[in-house]
Amino acid sequence: MTRSTKQRRAIRAVFERLNRPLSPQEILDQVGGEVEGIGIATVYRTIKSFVEEVIIVSVDVPGEPARYELAGKGHHHHFRCTDCGSVYEIEGCVGNFKALTPPGFLVKDHEVWLYGSCSTCRASAGAA
Repeated sequence: MTRSTKQRRAIRAVFERLNRPLSPQEILDQVGGEVEGIGIATVYRTIKSFVEEVIIVSVDVPGEPARYELAGKGHHHHFRCTDCGSVYEIEGCVGNFKALTPPGFLVKDHEVWLYGSCSTCRASAGAA
């Protein structure tokens, strides 16, 4: 079992507090003020360990490096803000892809991404 360190606890707390897919840099930005001297190498090592322990899972963002989110969540999709680059979870699913599937095909899995402006970016642009 991996020992609990201040760095590991702080990184896990960031995932729990923000509850959305995070990049290693976003994690470092959040933890940096809480844990003195933490660096990106520690963040990457902790991510690797958390993935191996199935605490977090990888979220594959099309055309970008992976983000990571807490494991064990039900089926959901993602929204990427095209202004700030943040990724958010979308609960639920539009479902029933049978109508979109060509005759004779079988859908085994799917991933839906939505793109646009998050509420924070819209508010700072005055378009809330």
